[in-house]
Amino acid sequence: MRTQRQVVDYSLRKRAALRELLAGRASTHDLCDASPYLKNAARFHGEPTDQRCPICRSENLTRVHYIYGDELKQSAGQARTLAELSVLAMTLREFQVFVVEVCLGCDWNHLVEQYLLGRDGLTDGPDGESEHETVSGVAAAVGAGARRRREAQR
Repeated sequence: MRTQRQVVDYSLRKRAALRELLAGRASTHDLCDASPYLKNAARFHGEPTDQRCPICRSENLTRVHYIYGDELKQSAGQARTLAELSVLAMTLREFQVFVVEVCLGCDWNHLVEQYLLGRDGLTDGPDGESEHETVSGVAAAVGAGARRRREAQR
């Protein structure tokens, strides 16, 4: 997606968890504990992948995208499809997406990545102001300063 930014990849954590399982320091009960809500979200809102489950190796993984953000209000914490995320990215200023992979066979689940989406990612100037922003000059200056501080912290 065009506005995707501040991506955090959790593949090293996944590898460490699988290494713990292979070494016998963790059990499948520790790693395969998907809740019924997560499994339902995977069935109805998930995106199927071509990746096999690293535990049972009999089912393909499904990715579920959960959204969080102040502008979402009651929709925060809901699972959304990729098509819905594209629409929301052009509608909302900023929201966070958490991607979880789930195996519907053995209940394996793991946080894969998280990232920000939204119109604030569409910048047209060096100060980071959004091309769709229609706020007063004072509010724009405050918002640009906050964005610069966030950029400096990275």
